[in-house]
Amino acid sequence: MADLVLPPAAAFSRFGRFVAVGLVNTAVGYGIYAAGLAAGLPPQAALAVQFVLGVLWNYGMHARIVFACRGFARLPAYVGAYVLLWAVNALSLRTMQGAGFDPLTAQLLLLAPMVVLSFLLVSRVLSSGKGVDRDRIG
Repeated sequence: MADLVLPPAAAFSRFGRFVAVGLVNTAVGYGIYAAGLAAGLPPQAALAVQFVLGVLWNYGMHARIVFACRGFARLPAYVGAYVLLWAVNALSLRTMQGAGFDPLTAQLLLLAPMVVLSFLLVSRVLSSGKGVDRDRIG
């Protein structure tokens, strides 16, 4: 991946930004999900609302703050990555609910593995630079 060819300080800086942005994105996404449940939505519907609003918020944060991407050229690939993330999350949520976890606890337990998977996918999509006007790093 692109981080492997960056100088160590630049790679750490990108990882640090990803973690910081990820914390904000996670809080925003979980808040949207919890608000949907509080408004009476079923868990899968709350997750769908969180996905639609969250993907737009997350793209702006990841593209600009973490990967220094400009514009929306990578948005379709980013949305594709998030569709995959949503499908994995939705299936995992349903499985955990079937195992007896309540929806809020189940989603909270899924946060860590979903963050790891999202880092892998988002890094792949936004680090490629194909079709993107990017700032130079280093």
